[in-house]
Amino acid sequence: MLKTLLSALSGVRFQSIEALSAQLGDSELLIKAQLDDAEALGIALEFVENKGYRVAGGLDLLEPAVVSGLLSSAAAEMVLTLDVRDVVDSTNIIALNRASPGSSGYICTAEHQTAGKGRRGKVWASPYASNLYLSAVWEFADGAAALEGLSLAVGVAVADALSRAGVNGVKLKWPNDILVDNRKLAGILLEVTGEPAGPCRVVVGIGLNVNMITATDIDQPWIDVKEISLEAANRNQLLALILNELMPLLSSFSQRGFLSYRDRWLALDAYAGLDVTILMGKESVNGKAMGVDNSGALLVQTDAGIQKFSGGEVSLRSRS
Repeated sequence: MLKTLLSALSGVRFQSIEALSAQLGDSELLIKAQLDDAEALGIALEFVENKGYRVAGGLDLLEPAVVSGLLSSAAAEMVLTLDVRDVVDSTNIIALNRASPGSSGYICTAEHQTAGKGRRGKVWASPYASNLYLSAVWEFADGAAALEGLSLAVGVAVADALSRAGVNGVKLKWPNDILVDNRKLAGILLEVTGEPAGPCRVVVGIGLNVNMITATDIDQPWIDVKEISLEAANRNQLLALILNELMPLLSSFSQRGFLSYRDRWLALDAYAGLDVTILMGKESVNGKAMGVDNSGALLVQTDAGIQKFSGGEVSLRSRS
């Protein structure tokens, strides 16, 4: 398994292929193939003749036992399965495949995604062991109508988790972005399966930039946790802190709704009072951002009065 090899190479010592083969119980041919796979994933391997290999700077690999030990008692009771994977297409795809009756509390996370999913069909940049890619399944009995404002409430939960980690200056951009200094730090993607008016399962996908290093395929300004606070850039701790906020939210949202999170969201609104443009396909509306209503719909003051906008294919842009 590639992760096992990389864990062995994440110390300060160089290790030869022969030593790795003996340590891991794999053939030298397989070790060589895994080293090639690691380089193909963009992992920086150092090699010194007659010494061997090591991972430059080490890797902050996800450890299920470490994460579980950092969960609050409330979150631990709600996490049914913590499924930590190595390389996947998308944690949301895996979670959607697991989303069936009784699957509330299934959590999928991975070291790397080959087809990470962002909002409106965009790809989420997912370098190996650099960021957090997390998908959580929760079942709601009352259908999609009961989910109004859920993505915004999740944004509040992620912001609170980051604050607990020592990440300051976090703001929220409607409907699903987490920003610092007007640069994207994290994003949220909700996908629903089940009955529109009956029991449904929601997959809450969260992507958080922790230690991006380089990213040439991101089409907007971005920032990572490491740039904000080196001490906070611990992936296992960040994952646990997010789950500590997210799981109680999912458990109680049917009773509490978005209204109980609205004031907190408004306090973190990155676009409050700014001149904005709302994009809806080929159409656009200009106005001033006025926060959100009790359902999480965006309020914009236009020449025609205050208009409401919901999610879907709607995008928000600043004009200032």
